[in-house]
Amino acid sequence: MFKFAVVAALLAVACAAPYYPAYGRSYAPAPAYSAPSYGYAPHDYAVPTPYDFGYDIAGDYGEFKQNRKESSDGKGNVQGSYGYTDAHGIYRQVDYVADAYGFRANVKTNEPGTDNQNPADVHIQANPVQYAPAPHYGGYPRY
Repeated sequence: MFKFAVVAALLAVACAAPYYPAYGRSYAPAPAYSAPSYGYAPHDYAVPTPYDFGYDIAGDYGEFKQNRKESSDGKGNVQGSYGYTDAHGIYRQVDYVADAYGFRANVKTNEPGTDNQNPADVHIQANPVQYAPAPHYGGYPRY
């Protein structure tokens, strides 16, 4: 009997609630809302646009240097460079161009183990230095 009373009460509440059909029909008016106008046309982000950016950073104590710059003419042609120098003077500088002829890069470095070579339209100008590992001073302390 109790279950029947609960079901009957829920049915009565559901029937008593106001019913509003979808917008544009009789009971509920459509909301009076229009998109805001800010005075400019939407931007198509798929269209290439000209840009320039870059940065140069260095460690507080000269432990490293990094740089990057890139620019585009807005027609899909990009040129730029990036580089890194560590505290030992080991560096790599990459200058690149990407245009209708493809991607081309020129790498200048003095990293140990590099050699002058030109794989896949990348020109590597290597001037490797002799690198000696840091001296070892007797191991780690024991506590």
